[in-house]
Amino acid sequence: MMKNPKPKKLKKRIFNSWITSLVSITLVLVMLGILGLILINAKKLSDYVRERIGFTLVLNDNIENSDVTRIQEKLQTYEYVKSTTYIDKEEAGKELAEELGEDFTGFLGYNPLYSSIEVKLNAAYTNPDSLAVFEKEFLSIPQVTEVYYQKNLVSLINQNVRRISLGILIISSLLAFIFIALIHNTIRISVYSHRFTINTMQMVGATNDFIRKPFLLQSLWLGVFGSVAANLIIFAGIYIYRNELQGIISLNDVNTTIIIFSGITSAGLIFSMLSTYFAVSKFLKMKFDDLFY
Repeated sequence: MMKNPKPKKLKKRIFNSWITSLVSITLVLVMLGILGLILINAKKLSDYVRERIGFTLVLNDNIENSDVTRIQEKLQTYEYVKSTTYIDKEEAGKELAEELGEDFTGFLGYNPLYSSIEVKLNAAYTNPDSLAVFEKEFLSIPQVTEVYYQKNLVSLINQNVRRISLGILIISSLLAFIFIALIHNTIRISVYSHRFTINTMQMVGATNDFIRKPFLLQSLWLGVFGSVAANLIIFAGIYIYRNELQGIISLNDVNTTIIIFSGITSAGLIFSMLSTYFAVSKFLKMKFDDLFY
């Protein structure tokens, strides 16, 4: 006597449905995680760009090394200064010769360049008004003859940072809404395939909480496995491209790692369980004839 193959087919169908839901939720959580990384590191990226802005302080030709050291120590006491680098005239000459592709001191007979100090600023102090004030302060140093910085570049960077920040905020809000909607639809479709089971359980007298329980338990596991898989994919991507992302995103940044991991896990659990709860509640309220549409 042949065994009935229907239970096996039903189990296979349920398993395939579960895998499909898991993959869908994982992919959506990966996108949410990437979005979270962008938002968290947007300021860091902005600061990284702003801190490329700096001043070149041209020094007197006959300045002593002790004076250079004293000036650098003084500059480091300013809260807006991030770092200082001293470049003597010989080093400046070598750099210029490399750029030109020839030794210009050969036909000039001397090195016309001056020693200088490169000053990098903290990101919070890189607006145009502040830079104008800092320029006057640097010029007040007796051994400093001239101060250079790219005013047009500073204005361009600040304008672009503001535009990009606004764009990221708008796009992030839109994408977050889309991702949440995708998770909700994935769960709703999964519950939809069991709508007749829900109705049957109602007819035999099962309470609403009893009916919801297995669906909520399944969504809990979907959220757990989906979030773990999403975290592994994101962290694997960061590790693989760690050199390209150096200075922007790092696995050594414990706070960012914890925020992303916990955020993805919470999103997976909360969204999947809430979507399941509302989807099951919807079918609990439906009449039998409406289940066919």
